[in-house]
Amino acid sequence: MAPKFSVVVPVYNEASFIPKALPALVAEMESLGDAYEVIIVENGSSDDSAQAARDAAADAPVEVQSLDSADYGNAMYQGFKASKGEWVVNFDIDYFSADFLRRVVALEDVDLVIGSKRDPGSEDRRPLIRRIATRVFNLLLRTILRSRVSDTHGMKAFSRALIDDLNDEVVSRQDLFDTELVIRAERAGYRIVEVPVVVEEMRSARSSLVKRVPRTVLGLFRIRNLLRPSGGPFGGGPR
Repeated sequence: MAPKFSVVVPVYNEASFIPKALPALVAEMESLGDAYEVIIVENGSSDDSAQAARDAAADAPVEVQSLDSADYGNAMYQGFKASKGEWVVNFDIDYFSADFLRRVVALEDVDLVIGSKRDPGSEDRRPLIRRIATRVFNLLLRTILRSRVSDTHGMKAFSRALIDDLNDEVVSRQDLFDTELVIRAERAGYRIVEVPVVVEEMRSARSSLVKRVPRTVLGLFRIRNLLRPSGGPFGGGPR
């Protein structure tokens, strides 16, 4: 029988952090009482992240994959492709929540649940510069892609049907794989719900915002140009 949840977690050079974080993630999943699998996708690490994950998993239902190149988006794509669950969940190794999944299973007639940092009910405890970056990204989503969602990064849960339908269609990798997947779901008319979350990462951010901004802006324009022939810049929006 397929598990209720497939949790996909890309990791890169996390050998020192995994022994703390992975048992905490497993404990969160066990608290739900539903069958689950965790798919750790190590991508291009120069340390022993994959072995650290295998060691920390113990007897938990954790699968560890390794990819040759460092590519967060491709890691997510490969993990989604290998998943078997009714819900396919995107967590990071330093940001996950069983409470988010409890909200997911309480909803009806929904295909994608986004834990939105920009929801009015959310509590964002990150540094100011990170909160500003999220606001700017949301503005870009609305301006460049005419999207109605408020967030495409962070925790998300996709229905099995949505993943089976759209995962292989996504062209973007790196930072914008999940953004393109969400926009494709929105334009295809999948039912999307955003829920409030408490945003409190387990450590300081490791990626550079300065380096990501030009790549992100160019990537959003590529997504707009890519999707324009199939739905136009306005799309159909979530039902």
